[in-house]
Amino acid sequence: MIKRLRRSDLPIDTIELARFLVGKMLVHDLRGRRTSGRIVETEAYPVGDAAGHAFRGKTERNAPLYLARGHAYVYFVYGMYYCLNVSSERVGIGAGVLVRALEPVEGIDLMKKRRSSSSVRDLARGPGRLCLAMAIDLHYSGVDLCAGPSLWLGEPDSEYRGVVSATTESA
Repeated sequence: MIKRLRRSDLPIDTIELARFLVGKMLVHDLRGRRTSGRIVETEAYPVGDAAGHAFRGKTERNAPLYLARGHAYVYFVYGMYYCLNVSSERVGIGAGVLVRALEPVEGIDLMKKRRSSSSVRDLARGPGRLCLAMAIDLHYSGVDLCAGPSLWLGEPDSEYRGVVSATTESA
């Protein structure tokens, strides 16, 4: 069982949120099929970080970074990949956490199909691969990851092991 995270569960600090998200779940329920993965790598872009998309101020594109912590900010990079960030501060303060990699847990066969890959280890290693495997695109920018119906953050209970894929591969 995966318990949906509430906004009150999320720390109000970019670096703390980046640490907090490691081990949590990213879940995407799409057209009756679920893909999920355990977050294994994040990258913080706190207030004032020149590498962060909010550094130069609020724009239409980066507006989700200024929403309450726990909203998705999705952007297109290098003309071919989507990346997912989680807004990380109070309303009106732009900062975020890039979700860099997942350990696939559910819907592995669907992720393989989306990525045209048979390597479980590489399915969601890197932010672009992650978004492709999880079917995340600009449509999800601004979505509330604590209350959205299809894309959300969760925490596995202590017994949760996920769904075992029919195909296994050693790392």
